[in-house]
Amino acid sequence: MAHTPKFQSWAILQGEVLIFGMFQVRVRVSNPSERSRFFDENFWVDTGALYSFIPEGRLNDIGILPLRTRELILADGRRDRRSLGEAVLTIPQLDESLTCPVIFAPADSLHLLGATALENFGVQADPTTRQLKPIATVIGGFLASAPRPG
Repeated sequence: MAHTPKFQSWAILQGEVLIFGMFQVRVRVSNPSERSRFFDENFWVDTGALYSFIPEGRLNDIGILPLRTRELILADGRRDRRSLGEAVLTIPQLDESLTCPVIFAPADSLHLLGATALENFGVQADPTTRQLKPIATVIGGFLASAPRPG
């Protein structure tokens, strides 16, 4: 069964699922050890998903290996244990590439760009304009800005 992102409203339009408030961005997924091994795909931007979700066959095809496993709670409430690896994600819209954690998803899953990748890139999802927008990054929060004892 495909992973379905959290959403309130959806419709089927000419055989495609249209998810209101969500949008897609083009992403290049590369093997960090061998950047010539890659694929390009449209990813759903899913701020409700912690990790980016990529069908395991696509990751295997470019030689990305699992590093560990993670217990996940899927959007429908089911629990699943999946492999986690690292991939270089390139978002042409941002003209930037970064290594990000990715989940080895079941074969029929959607490609999802999760919150961890969005934070790594320093962007937020703007569902109104269907764009990724830069955000100011908070480093350390309260403790980093607290005065040091003299």
